[in-house]
Amino acid sequence: MWGSSDKQKKADISRFSGKTTIIAHDAEVAGDLRFVGAVQVDGRVVGNIEAEQGLVRISEHGYVEGSIKAPHVVINGQVCGDVQALEHLELDAKARISGDLHYRSMEMVMGAQISGQLNCMSGSVELLTFTEHAPDSEGAHNS
Repeated sequence: MWGSSDKQKKADISRFSGKTTIIAHDAEVAGDLRFVGAVQVDGRVVGNIEAEQGLVRISEHGYVEGSIKAPHVVINGQVCGDVQALEHLELDAKARISGDLHYRSMEMVMGAQISGQLNCMSGSVELLTFTEHAPDSEGAHNS
């Protein structure tokens, strides 16, 4: 049967009990986040999010202006930046992404919107390193 394979297990935020951070709906974080475990963004993050192990979840009202790099990424809010899901990427119906997506496996629900490139990573692809872009380098080539 299609759904019976344990090969691709989805990460669930409940799996990280005791290691979960929640950015509340009215909260704003300015700066980069690096962690092990899970983070759920219900508010606003202006900075990069990076997890060595774990899950990044952007809820329906969540907003991230920066890059996201984690084994598991679930997006149902807005992201302005590149996303690198080292294992699994899930885009729900209200996901709005302006940036390139890099993933090993991806699920996308009807309604999700992407403005950027989709890049499936094979097992031999080197991991990307996110760096800050100079403000004048973005949009300089718009015509």
